[in-house]
Parts: sequence; C-alpha cells; structure tokens
Amino acid sequence: MPEGDSSVESASPSYRGYRYPVEVISHCVWLYFRFPLSFREVEELMLQRGVIVSHETVRRWCGKFGQAYAHALRRRQARPGDKWHLDEVFIKINGEQKYLWRAVDQDGNVLDILVQNRRDKAAARRFFRKLLKKTGTVPRVLVTDKLRSYGAAHREVMPSVEHRSHKGLNNRAENSHQPTRQRERAMKGFRSVGGAQRFLSAFSGVSPHFRPRRHLLTATDYRAEMTVRFAIWEQITGVACLPTMA
Repeated sequence: MPEGDSSVESASPSYRGYRYPVEVISHCVWLYFRFPLSFREVEELMLQRGVIVSHETVRRWCGKFGQAYAHALRRRQARPGDKWHLDEVFIKINGEQKYLWRAVDQDGNVLDILVQNRRDKAAARRFFRKLLKKTGTVPRVLVTDKLRSYGAAHREVMPSVEHRSHKGLNNRAENSHQPTRQRERAMKGFRSVGGAQRFLSAFSGVSPHFRPRRHLLTATDYRAEMTVRFAIWEQITGVACLPTMA
C-alpha cells in the first residue's frame, strides 16, 4: 500500500523485497517511535535479541513505514472531540528557532502538528486550515493561550466557533508537548524543517497509541488496554496476518 493511501484501510504496507521479516521491521519502528532511542540504540537492542541489523537499515525502515503506520492508527481513532486545544512551542532546528504548532482534543488525542517559521496570523491561519482539512470537522470550542494571532486567524477562518483565550485553560495542549521535548533532547535537536515535520507527524501518530491515560486506570485495566493496543499494532503492521505455526 503506498504511503498515506486511504483507499484500502484494512491492507498492511507492502514488505515486498525486504529480506527481514515483518516482525523485525515493525518491532524496530515501534522501538524508535515509542521510546527516546537513537537508531544505534535500536540496533543494539536488536543485537541483544540475536537480530543483526544496522542502524542505517533501521533509519530507512522508520522513514519508509513510520508514516504509514501512523496514518493507519489515526484512521482507527474515534471521531475527534468537539473541544480543541491549540498551542505552539519553539524548537531548535539547525540552531534556528522555529515553532511547532499542535492541536489536541479534550481527550488528549493529537489532531495535527505543523512546523513553521513564525507564529503570526498567517501561520495560525495556515494551521487552522490544515487542521480543518485533515479532521474534516469543525469544533464547538477552540481553546488557546493569549497569543493574538489565534484570535485574528479564528475570526477569519472559523468565526462561528467559540474561542476561549486563557493561559490556564490550555494545559491539555501544553502537556502534550512533553513527549516531543523528550525526543528533541534525545535526538539533540532536528536538522531540517522537513525532517522535523516528517518525524513529528509519524511520532504524534505512533507514540500516543501506546500512551493511554495510565493515571486513570488500575494496573489490571492498564494491561488489558495495552493488550488491545498491541493487537491493533499487529493488525496495522501486518504481523497479525502472518500464518501461525502449528
């Protein structure tokens, strides 16, 4: 299935031509996007398990399949909530300050991210339009901090939506930046805007799938929820379609 192809939602990506089995490929991609690991650290973990694979091969797998896996997981998500929280933080790319825009719903589900050079009205407007196009829906309430660019873009793009601008109301979006900050430190920053956008787009699709709101679950419920989520991962990667040994 081509990357991003939504015409066949149930089909897993094609592994034709790859000499490693799908279990190895999907596991390496999971390790890289789920934990703050480098490609070399994934290589070392696989070596400990008796699988010899180079960090360059892991890098290619993550670039090839990470986005496809993220798209497949997003297609399985429930319809976004009607209350959206938006926030932007600066990130360093090649020593230059850029801005990462992020939107989540009231349940903490990541709706979209966008790396941009600025945080002015044009940047806010661009993010709003991308967000509306991607989700295919309009929220009931929009929650942001007091950046005036949000208000200006809101009046132009979605004036009928209620806009609440208050620093204290936007903790949901601000907290969602924490895993990204952790990865940014582990990766010692990003090298290019395009590279950051590609990584964070895949990361925001894969990582949250394995991060249920654990503080709201008992240990038993958490394990049961993670079992379901691992089963979904096996389905979207194609591991579940493999024949079982008698």
